[in-house]
Amino acid sequence: MKLTLSVIKADIGGYVGHSDTHPEVVQEVKDFVGKEVEKGNLIYSDILTCGDDIAIVMTHTHGVDNETVHRIAWEAFERGTQVAKKLKLYGAGQDLLTDAFSGNIKGLGPGVAEMEFEERPSEPVVIFFADKTSPSAWNLPLYEMFADPMSTAGLVIDPKMHDGFTFEVLDLYTGKAVKINTPAEVYDLLALIGSVGKYVVKNVYRNYDGEIAATASTQRLSLIAGQYVGKDDPVMIVRSQSGFPAIGEILEPFAKPWIVEGWMRGSHNGPLMPVSFEDARPSRFDGPPRVIAAGYQIAEGKLIGPSDLFKDPAFDKARSVAQEMADMLRRQGIFEPHRLPTEEMEYTSLPKILKKLENRFYDTEEERPEKDKITEKEDMD
Repeated sequence: MKLTLSVIKADIGGYVGHSDTHPEVVQEVKDFVGKEVEKGNLIYSDILTCGDDIAIVMTHTHGVDNETVHRIAWEAFERGTQVAKKLKLYGAGQDLLTDAFSGNIKGLGPGVAEMEFEERPSEPVVIFFADKTSPSAWNLPLYEMFADPMSTAGLVIDPKMHDGFTFEVLDLYTGKAVKINTPAEVYDLLALIGSVGKYVVKNVYRNYDGEIAATASTQRLSLIAGQYVGKDDPVMIVRSQSGFPAIGEILEPFAKPWIVEGWMRGSHNGPLMPVSFEDARPSRFDGPPRVIAAGYQIAEGKLIGPSDLFKDPAFDKARSVAQEMADMLRRQGIFEPHRLPTEEMEYTSLPKILKKLENRFYDTEEERPEKDKITEKEDMD
């Protein structure tokens, strides 16, 4: 029997501001999804929270992109939104970009990560859930988990991993994807996913047998809505052990914080801080960006867990380093590189400011670069 693991998340109201979720909203979502389990539409469900976002974790046999499953998540978020509005929570229902469900939740605001597989004799998985950042936050750790032997020893030692993994990379602006084989094409992979504003890793497959190893949500709210309506706050599922990276190899990339885009108003760069469930309440400058790691064992489709994997004090140094990085970036204030570059500010108020000032720009005596000369220089390079 093929099992489907679906994780669908949304921000349907912050308490207080963008820092946390309200227990009544979470309970409403949990109760609604629980009734769908009782009806037999789902095998099992669980609820995770990170910052002001709620993720519904579901197991079932309907496959990915299933209308019934997506409708369950949509209606659960609608119910939660009603409670959020009653409590006058901030941004109530902000990730629900339409009033009507159209058969698939993708493109409607919520983030979606799903995979289908045959349950192994032991099936450990890790669900990562981040707040105040974008889907490209997963690019670096996925590379280290599945393509860097200095981080994942199993790429050298485990016969099922030795042939490497294939990365499916999505171009966020065209919707086109490309599959890149590693280790043979690892430099091609890095050339793309290093451009975090344009390319994101969508899926990872094991070369040994084509089995799916990881999947991530890739929805960008600003690209869907045409304006800034909130941060994307992605989720990711990673399978572990027995031909996949061990739990420790999956978590290792997060021991060294790196810079991601998002943070305050989705317009700043900041360190991704690994935290326990309890500490996933970003408040300093609406951050810094946070990530939790929920570990589950799957048994006959049921979710055993979650285990709070970042609660380990071994990640204390990562948290300390992330705070130091946050201090350095905050010193920049509204200036780049703390604030995102102009091309990433397209959906904020910046274009309106430029529009207002466009007639006030005037020519100066400064020499302007000639396009042909620039092109000629690029060709020579």
